[in-house]
Amino acid sequence: MTGWSCLVTGAGGFLGQRIVRLLVEEKELKEIRVLDKAFRPELREEFSKLQNKTKLTVLEGDILDEPFLKRACQDISVVIHTACIIDVFGVTHRESVMNVNVKGTQLLLEACVQASVPVFIYTSSIEVAGPNSYKEIIQNGHEEEPLENTWSAPYPYSKKLAEKAVLAADGWTLKDGGTLYTCALRPTYIYGEGSQFLSAGINEALNNNGILSSIGKFSTVNPVYVGNVAWAHILALRALRNPKKAPSVRGQFYYISDDTPHQSYDNLSYTLSKEFGLRLDSRWSLPLALMYWIGFLLEIVSFLLRPIYTYRPPFNRHRVTLSNSVFTFSYKKAQRDLAYEPLYSWEEAKQKTVEWVGSLVDRHKETLKSKTQ
Repeated sequence: MTGWSCLVTGAGGFLGQRIVRLLVEEKELKEIRVLDKAFRPELREEFSKLQNKTKLTVLEGDILDEPFLKRACQDISVVIHTACIIDVFGVTHRESVMNVNVKGTQLLLEACVQASVPVFIYTSSIEVAGPNSYKEIIQNGHEEEPLENTWSAPYPYSKKLAEKAVLAADGWTLKDGGTLYTCALRPTYIYGEGSQFLSAGINEALNNNGILSSIGKFSTVNPVYVGNVAWAHILALRALRNPKKAPSVRGQFYYISDDTPHQSYDNLSYTLSKEFGLRLDSRWSLPLALMYWIGFLLEIVSFLLRPIYTYRPPFNRHRVTLSNSVFTFSYKKAQRDLAYEPLYSWEEAKQKTVEWVGSLVDRHKETLKSKTQ
């Protein structure tokens, strides 16, 4: 097991960069290759500082560029594939989402075969399992339950197809005669420093007299801290590289959560921002069933206007369902097979995230000050 190397796709993203920070601590790791379409200058600088611990090679390119992928996979021992287009609001063209999330994953699997990469770990999504109806209650769901998303929305549909491709590739014969081992991790809703969803909600509230928009007051979910999701990827690669553990892990998917309390999306946003004076919208809201059917009517309007105008509704049936379902999952299988225990407690995760929210509030104040000068 000496002198191994790892390629992380989507390494410039919210989760990818956290995986890289943990990877540099791994023993006998000779090289990390970080791949993304583009890297922010400050992240490039951070990665250059990590060079002291292990060789770190930055690769900027397209996940749909086959020759680029083949070069990236040469002499690699493990691929961690986090790169994807996350689009829960329907703002990205469907074809783009399907190409990057499905075709990109398939091309990367083929590149691994050609380069004889033996381990492939895929960052899947809780949305592969649902929710399919806000009326259906799933509490402490687990891997043995036959849950599958039935929506045609591009993000969950593409993640479902990509995960199936990854798990079906387990056992493929590599070019050097070896065998490909794969597994998939399905994190619940990920929060933490750098979360685009949290950032958008906080900034919107700061521009709206400190009132947080309601995105899901009727939901019950078990959010997971980004640092714990990154840690689960490290444990998965250790397991697949361990001849004793690999047989029980390969070809499997795992739900990943932690000890963050089960709560609504709205309550999580409030908990992480209340000390800065932000508060939940206390105004009366429409009944859930009515919101669902309004979403359906908005979808029809969008469809009818499509030949002459691209109308993106403020919400649709899928978003209403996603934001207002009781949908929680256990991580017992990950504990058993991967020896997964959260690296960060809820209190630590909350403290780190609240500090980051504070930096957003400070930045907002600085912006307002510069405008008034």
